[in-house]
Amino acid sequence: MKYYVGIDLGGTNIVAGLVDENYQILKKVSRKTNRPRPAEEIAADMAACALDAIKEAGLTTEQVEWIGIGTPGIANSETGIIEYSNNLDFHNVPMVKWISEATGLPAFVENDANAAAYGEFVAGAAKGARNAICITLGTGVGGGVIIDGKIYAGSNFAGAELGHTTLTMDGPLCTCGRRGCFEVYSSATGLVRMTNEAMAAHPESIMHARAKEEEKVSARTAFDCMRMGDQTAKEVVDFYIRALAAGITNMINIFQPDVLCIGGGVCNEGDALLLPVKEHVAKEVYTKNSDKNTEIVIAKLGNDAGIIGAAFLGKAI
Repeated sequence: MKYYVGIDLGGTNIVAGLVDENYQILKKVSRKTNRPRPAEEIAADMAACALDAIKEAGLTTEQVEWIGIGTPGIANSETGIIEYSNNLDFHNVPMVKWISEATGLPAFVENDANAAAYGEFVAGAAKGARNAICITLGTGVGGGVIIDGKIYAGSNFAGAELGHTTLTMDGPLCTCGRRGCFEVYSSATGLVRMTNEAMAAHPESIMHARAKEEEKVSARTAFDCMRMGDQTAKEVVDFYIRALAAGITNMINIFQPDVLCIGGGVCNEGDALLLPVKEHVAKEVYTKNSDKNTEIVIAKLGNDAGIIGAAFLGKAI
């Protein structure tokens, strides 16, 4: 049996998982990222998590093939340097070198969204595909592209920023500085914003009562109230689904993948989200009469996708 370690580095938590060759996570260890602080300190905690996961699984480093790291930002998989990460305030951080020196194991690094996409590709909803796209609907819209079984990162390792393609040139301002990005409309954050705007315009909506009951407006508010028959909530959900379908159609028209999987908390809505999205995409996609269309599915691995994908980066790069 072969073993690997995958590290999912986030703005809040560092999570390391020991993964076997069957893509099963045997042990997970986590620590707080505690940003902002020096990159060297974060790297030391990442290495410690990896070593703890190996030890707590009853193994030694001699039994582990390598360590893979999924990180926010631009990760140069050739040099092992995290060139930039705004969330972590990283600038040209030699992460692979530091992790290898601290653990005695080979290491690899990749953007976290790409690592999560690779996880779904090798062990999740896109398993068995040749070409795949994974989109995560969270605080933003994360994206990963797999072409011929390899992660596509572009010539500068900053490719596949799918959330920052534009749906409306004069739309709401995005955190990237552009207006009307896919992310502005289709992230969970965007859904919450649109729900708040609709509530402000419609004081009669039962979304007010629902939000008071939950003590917040969430990505579930509009979907829950739509099911209760609220017309304003239905309009929010319908627009959200149309925007998501438009973004997905763009990705299909560009890449024509075998599978496109959607992840993130919004996907807990299941068929209430997936079926109308599929219906809109079928009407809009360029290849209407193709005998081989992209399959749109819900991601399977959840938060484990980044760990599993990172663990197998030695095969992806």
